[in-house]
Amino acid sequence: MPPRRSHTRATETQELQRAAAFRTALRRFLRRTDEAAAAAGLTSQRYNLLLQIKAAADRGAPATVTSLTQTLHLPQTAVTELVRRATRHGLITKTVNPRDRRSNQLNLTKEGNAKVIAAFRALRADRETLADALNDAREIDAVSTRERSLLA
Repeated sequence: MPPRRSHTRATETQELQRAAAFRTALRRFLRRTDEAAAAAGLTSQRYNLLLQIKAAADRGAPATVTSLTQTLHLPQTAVTELVRRATRHGLITKTVNPRDRRSNQLNLTKEGNAKVIAAFRALRADRETLADALNDAREIDAVSTRERSLLA
């Protein structure tokens, strides 16, 4: 039995190292996102808002405040304020939702689209680095799971 504990401890140590490396990569990505957003004339929150609006439009489902509360994981009051500020800065427009006239569809203006695309493109290498770190973390998790099942 002791070899199993030692083996489990070694596996746990590897998992911990991978988790730490992933967290480091994630923090680096978040910092780079802040920098890229600022270079494009956006705050990181505004970049996230515009990115979600752009992604929704590209899926053919224009964003609403309600849909953004889900994708941004923010309360409705916070999303409403972000939308109000972005509208005031000329980055998005609101139109009445034809399916539900009680809500508005949100769309990027040309300026909003240009800014989100500039920040997005600046982060291409950073997204790839983060994806690699996530794949490494998943790989060690898969190995650990297989090892635990062999030890059982």
